[in-house]
Amino acid sequence: MAFDNDIINTRALVVDSNATSRSVLIAQLREFGVGTVRHTARLKDAREILENENFDIVLCDYHFENSETTGQDLLDELRREGLLPYPTVFVMVTGEASYAKVVEAAETALDSYLIKPYTGTALHERLNEARRRKRVLKPIFLAIEANDFQTAASLCTKRFLAREEYWLYAARVGAELCLRLNQTANARLLYEAVVKSRALPWARLGVARAQAAAGELVPARRTLAALINDLPDHADAYDVLGGVQVDQGELAAALETYRQSARLTPDSVNRLQQAGMLAFYGGERAEAMRLLDQASALGSRSKMLDTMVLMQLALLKFDTRDGKGLQQVNTQLQRRLERTPNDVRTQRFARVTEALVWLNEHRSEDATRSARAISDEVDAPDFDLDAACAVVALWVRLAGLKLTIEEIVSPVRRIAQRFCISHAASEMLVACASGQSEAVEAIRQSHAAVSAAAEKAMGHALKGDPRRAVESLLDEGEQSHNAKLIELAGLVAQRHRERIDGVDRLTARVADLRLRYCANADAARQSSRRAPGGLRLRA
Repeated sequence: MAFDNDIINTRALVVDSNATSRSVLIAQLREFGVGTVRHTARLKDAREILENENFDIVLCDYHFENSETTGQDLLDELRREGLLPYPTVFVMVTGEASYAKVVEAAETALDSYLIKPYTGTALHERLNEARRRKRVLKPIFLAIEANDFQTAASLCTKRFLAREEYWLYAARVGAELCLRLNQTANARLLYEAVVKSRALPWARLGVARAQAAAGELVPARRTLAALINDLPDHADAYDVLGGVQVDQGELAAALETYRQSARLTPDSVNRLQQAGMLAFYGGERAEAMRLLDQASALGSRSKMLDTMVLMQLALLKFDTRDGKGLQQVNTQLQRRLERTPNDVRTQRFARVTEALVWLNEHRSEDATRSARAISDEVDAPDFDLDAACAVVALWVRLAGLKLTIEEIVSPVRRIAQRFCISHAASEMLVACASGQSEAVEAIRQSHAAVSAAAEKAMGHALKGDPRRAVESLLDEGEQSHNAKLIELAGLVAQRHRERIDGVDRLTARVADLRLRYCANADAARQSSRRAPGGLRLRA
């Protein structure tokens, strides 16, 4: 059975809990000439291996004994987190009972599948065909690896329009590239063309993602509602819907959506942490503790675990007077910091957690000194919304010490002036200040002040003085570093460009502020988004 000439240089991973099946697959791969074959019996181990190593071939069983998690769950997680490079061939091995689910997966990120019992010839044919597709589409993959996304998107679109070999796969990759390039209209055209021809679930989901990316949140919700109605077990659809609900400030509704997503995939680190973090902000502390503990345990050695999970767990452990648990979380954060010593975000979480440990040990002066030092960094460009939430929560827990109300409220107010960029962001800060009414009021007043500044500026624009509107927004933005006001200044300047004298000087000020203070605000809004339902553009 001839294979391509490069088979001797390939690396394969076999994931199967059955020792006999695993041995058969390993022997067959070696018979085909595969150069290196690794294997594991556990999905958790497979996830960690694939986080740190690249493989040309992955053979994974669908069913795992004594586990609710399936090979499909692993594939979804790897795809969602961008841990499968495009050249990797992923083949699912399944029995008749799970055939329908695997065939549906084959239309998304799966390269092929095998139905048990299968022959060596069948496996050979599946691998050969999958590897051939990778070779045919190699120019696209090479462009992606070179970060030339525009060329890759053009190649995909050309193949799709000409209905050349593998045009459907090219359409999906091209649509993902268009979303990355912020070409939402082109992405939507590709997705809608696939829907029209075959109405595949991933294409319908892609339409919703393109709508959401273009700010068309109401149409996106309609598209998602229809998809969920037809496919109530489509976990990715819940992920996208939850993201839209967060964007609209509906945190309670988003929590319920992510609960459903987590129930559908109980061993998904990302979905557990999404639901857990929203439960934390929603005041559902017992549920948050349970979900975040699960996510922490599952993702203890995984890059998928957001360190904000550990930060929130530290706060929950402190509030329940679980000193031992708090110290364990602190140790986890320190270990994570050892692996990524230059990660400023993790550094801040570790410092806040350490302050909580000191507070628990009645070292109040040390804890207060640390809170002040971190608060002094609020104007740093890399200070993000998650850090803001963590510091607000720390100050609230310092309120029982010999500090004046103003000493507590002043840093909270400064943080709120910068990070009240949306209703959702403000409510997250309010949730972290829960229990300290003066701090909550300071956040709400800051949110109102930001909204008032925006309305006042727009009033100038409506009265025919767009220059004054832009200058007003920039003055406020330079003082508060609030991303909402800075972005609005840019929008007004762009819209009324022909009517503003010295517009280039104003847009240069906008660009400078955007570079320093808007990138992290966007990252904060998207920190828990993992392109659900999409192919991640990892080289």
